[in-house]
Amino acid sequence: MNIFHGASLLYCCMTIFSKIIAGEIPSYKIAENEDFFAFLDIFPLVEGHVLVVPKNETDNLFDLSDNYLSEILLFSKPIAKAIEKAFSCNRCGISVVGLEVPHAHVHLIPINSADDLNFTRPKLKLSPEALQSVQQRILAELGSEQ
Repeated sequence: MNIFHGASLLYCCMTIFSKIIAGEIPSYKIAENEDFFAFLDIFPLVEGHVLVVPKNETDNLFDLSDNYLSEILLFSKPIAKAIEKAFSCNRCGISVVGLEVPHAHVHLIPINSADDLNFTRPKLKLSPEALQSVQQRILAELGSEQ
């Protein structure tokens, strides 16, 4: 017997990223358009760590259409430039891992060395105030990009 009905079944099967996009779970939004959503990783490797996800729930980034795959990078570009300015890093690194959440996504991470992209390191635990501050720094630079 199926105990789920209608939207309840859909909700149970949504990834955490889809719930964030739908506004079911709060986030520190950085940017959004009709196809993509970018927000702070709440357990970042370093301050300024942003996740960019397609709104279309697809498990593997490389299962996206060629056009959609190129569009996620074009959407990410101004965010990466804003991160570089906001955190005075050598560059904004990009990583695709895809093991923890079954929803395609890219990590944009301010880096000064390759070790900054080491996902085995302990994650930061930032307060809501610190996350808001990081969000505002990126948004301020993103606004100056446009």
